[in-house]
Amino acid sequence: MPEAPPPRIQEWTIGRLLAWTRGFFDSHGVDDARLSAEILLAHALGCPRIQLYARFEEVPPEDKRAVFRELVRAAGDHKPIAYLVGHKEFYSLDFLVTPDVLIPRPETELLVERTIDACRATDSDRHDILDVGAGSGCIAIAVARRVKSAHVVACDLSDAALAVAQKNVDKHGVADRVRLVHADLLDLPAGAAPDSGFDIVVSNPPYVAEADRESLPENVRKHEPAVALFAGQDGLSMYRRIARDVRARLKPGGILLLEVGQNQADAVTTLFETDAGLSLRGRYKDLAGIDRALELTLPA
Repeated sequence: MPEAPPPRIQEWTIGRLLAWTRGFFDSHGVDDARLSAEILLAHALGCPRIQLYARFEEVPPEDKRAVFRELVRAAGDHKPIAYLVGHKEFYSLDFLVTPDVLIPRPETELLVERTIDACRATDSDRHDILDVGAGSGCIAIAVARRVKSAHVVACDLSDAALAVAQKNVDKHGVADRVRLVHADLLDLPAGAAPDSGFDIVVSNPPYVAEADRESLPENVRKHEPAVALFAGQDGLSMYRRIARDVRARLKPGGILLLEVGQNQADAVTTLFETDAGLSLRGRYKDLAGIDRALELTLPA
């Protein structure tokens, strides 16, 4: 009687790697387990994510699997996926990110959309825009890429963040219309602001209350820059500072666009109406139905 063949060793194909990693991420509370697994494996293999679907039966070489294992381990410890691969898509553009900048989020695309709409609502051949707290530069760059009349001053207090933003400005070819400056909110250096003021001021400032620190997901709380997240005990300290100075930066009739946290829209609206004398033009919900962006104007 012939001997039975030895059992076949199951190989680590791309399909099997993805299936195992998805289960591992699910058990460790990693957001978007399937997508995260695909992003990390595509990064380790140096290929577009879409190619993975046509290569499910391929067995990656051991050196690539070793890189992938280390990425999976780090993600299981709640290090953000975007920091592991060094980039993040925002408004259909790819941005370099490091732990020195907040990771761009889909809800912030509302600010880009409203800024673009505000520019296109006028027939001016130039729109002067101030992006306060630029971080990676994603808002300023996305607007400049979509609106050729946009000239953006993007400011941040962090030199490390500005270095990341400069790489993104150069990557996306908008250095002629996006100027990066070191500044603490609206306290701009001499010559940074147009004499007549900005047509639009846009900001996604820190707005998480210190009291809510421990409620944040671990990958945010432990890894993203605290200076870009937290804003005093009630989360409104940066809005108060912007409200104090924004009139001096806006043209009459100019627009202020702000991202706000959950349940902050009413308080922030009242703050800017009372302290800055602005008028509310609109409030906009994100995909979760949360009031996420406010549009206010300085009366002409």
